[in-house]
Amino acid sequence: MSSTKSSGKVEDMEDMPESSPESLLQEVASPTADPIAEAITIMARLRAPDGCPWDREQTFDSIKRHTLEETYEVFDAIERRAWPDLRDELGDLLLQVLFYAQMASEAGYFTIRDVAENLNAKLIRRHPHIFAGAEATDSNAVLRNWEQIKQTEKKGSASTQTSMLDDIPSSMPALMEAGKLGSRAAKVGFDWPNPDGLFDKLHEEIGELKAELDPSSTARSSTASSTTAIEAELGDILFTAVNLARHLRVDPESALRATNTKFRRRFAAMESAAGNSAALAASTPISSKYYGIKRRTPPPNPQGHEHQSSDSHPHPVTYQPRTL
Repeated sequence: MSSTKSSGKVEDMEDMPESSPESLLQEVASPTADPIAEAITIMARLRAPDGCPWDREQTFDSIKRHTLEETYEVFDAIERRAWPDLRDELGDLLLQVLFYAQMASEAGYFTIRDVAENLNAKLIRRHPHIFAGAEATDSNAVLRNWEQIKQTEKKGSASTQTSMLDDIPSSMPALMEAGKLGSRAAKVGFDWPNPDGLFDKLHEEIGELKAELDPSSTARSSTASSTTAIEAELGDILFTAVNLARHLRVDPESALRATNTKFRRRFAAMESAAGNSAALAASTPISSKYYGIKRRTPPPNPQGHEHQSSDSHPHPVTYQPRTL
C-alpha cells in the first residue's frame, strides 16, 4: 500500500492496484469487491482535490462532534432493539473512523492499515489465554490479565504521566469519566469494600447538600458562594451514585437512559390522558397524575421493541469496564 498526499489517496488494501481514485472506484464497485476496501476508496475520492467541497473542508476538530453524535445514535438503536437502524448507525460510526484515517494519511501521521494492524496486535497481545497458552478461567481473570498487560505496555512506552488517572480523558462525558476514575482508583485499594459504605456516603452527601440549602445551617460553607457550594455538593452526590453503580455492576449511563425513556413514556401518557399539553399544564397537581400513570405502567416488553424501556430495565447490564 502507498499514500499519495497530493491526491488525498488513502492507504488502500494490498490487493488494490495503484491507479486513480476514479479507476479504483470502478474496480471496487463490482459485486465481488470487498465492501471495506470500497468504503476506504470512496472516502479517498471524497477528499481528493476534485472531490466533495464539504468533505475536503473538514478537519479533525470539525468532525469530532459528529463522532459523539453517531455514537449516541448507535446507543439509541441498541436500546430500541432496532437492528436495521443499528446496521445503518454502525456504518455511520465506521465512516468516522475512515474519515479520521484518511485525514491522518494525507498529513502523513498514519494510515487505515496502521490502525487495523495496531488493533490486531493489541487484541492478540491482550488475550494471551487465547493466543499464547495462558490461563483465564472466568471473565474476572480476563479483566485482571487485560489490565496487567495494559499497565506493562504503558511502562514500556515514553509516557509523561504523573498519575495513574492522567490517561482518563477529562473531555469524555462526566458520567463516564466518574466511572473510570472510581474504577481506576479501586485498583490500588482506594474504594469502599461493599455497597453498604456507598449508601452511607450517599446519605452523608445528601445531608451536606441540604445543609447548603438551609440558610440557618451552621454547616453551610462560608468560604464559597452558595451556588458554587451547592454545585460542589450535588457533584459529590452524582460521583458517589456512579461509584455505587460500579459496585452493583450496573452501567450508570444505561440505567439513566432507561429512566429517561421511562419518564418520556409516562409524561406522554399524561399528555394523552389530559388531551393536550395545555390541558395538562392547567391540571393540578401534575405529580399525582404522574404517579397515577406509574401505577398503571404495563410490564416490560420482553421482545425489546421501541417502547421496551420500563420501570425495571428489561435488558439488565452487568457492568465490567474494560478499556483499550
